[in-house]
Amino acid sequence: MTVEYPSPSWKDYELLDSGRGEKMERFGRYVLIRPEPKALWDPSLPASEWKRQASVRFSPGAGFGKAGKEDSGTWDRISRMEDQWYISYKGARDPDSGAASDLDIDLRLGLTAFKHVGVFPEQAPNWEYIFRETSRLVRINSSNGLPAPKVLNLFAYTGAASIAAKAAGADVTHLDSVRQVVSWARENMERSGLDGIRWVVEDAMKFAKREVKRGNTYQGIILDPPAYGHGPDGERWKLDELLFDMLVSVGKILAPRDAFLVLNLYSNGYSSILGETLVREALGGAFKTIECGELALNDRFGKVLPLSVFVRIKR
Repeated sequence: MTVEYPSPSWKDYELLDSGRGEKMERFGRYVLIRPEPKALWDPSLPASEWKRQASVRFSPGAGFGKAGKEDSGTWDRISRMEDQWYISYKGARDPDSGAASDLDIDLRLGLTAFKHVGVFPEQAPNWEYIFRETSRLVRINSSNGLPAPKVLNLFAYTGAASIAAKAAGADVTHLDSVRQVVSWARENMERSGLDGIRWVVEDAMKFAKREVKRGNTYQGIILDPPAYGHGPDGERWKLDELLFDMLVSVGKILAPRDAFLVLNLYSNGYSSILGETLVREALGGAFKTIECGELALNDRFGKVLPLSVFVRIKR
């Protein structure tokens, strides 16, 4: 198991401090304070310094922490700021070769009705992995006279992972059940100077099972499922009940060779070992390599905040 962090060279994001159930982060020119249940320690900075630096603070609502309302609340402005703003992500160096990455994307951020702002910064190592693996597959396909690799991003949110795959040259399908979020992802693609992503507003489970029946396959599949959710027609998603079945379907539409899968899990109580076991059992061990670990953030004072677990395989 490994622990991966965003590169310190990312100038538009920084975890400034964390503690007492909150984190203070800088996104571009604005500093946000948001709830973080995993920050069980004391902050390193005094409360007065948090207030002095912050632009806005998220206050949980009455339903905060409950299924369907786990992130609901309101934003309390401390200083003047825009409702929407933009940040850039420029790729880090490859940890193995040391080569510079060509990944360069722009993302719109916004104060939503939930504690989210349109990007999960700890996911940067996954973006880099997707970009590297897709680039590798593009070279393999090109050398064999094959078209660009097809990459499917399920539960795709505002599309940073989709854009990483597209920037590497993939034929990308981006699926999310919320139309407004898909529109947000399209804007991110356009601001990043790209085009041609296929946008799908649908229930992820229905889509995957239909692709199995159609016999369609993808050389890259990305899954970042929530703990709870609903499809556009009210389809119910509960991670504990449906994740294994989803992975079984995904295993059937992942190409049998020259392919990769990235699974990311945020749900509390899920470990990387559990994720690895789920993937092994669902896909039947039909892969060349498998790796698992945690994605985390480091604040200025060296406190490590673990936020999600990942499993990555190659066929």
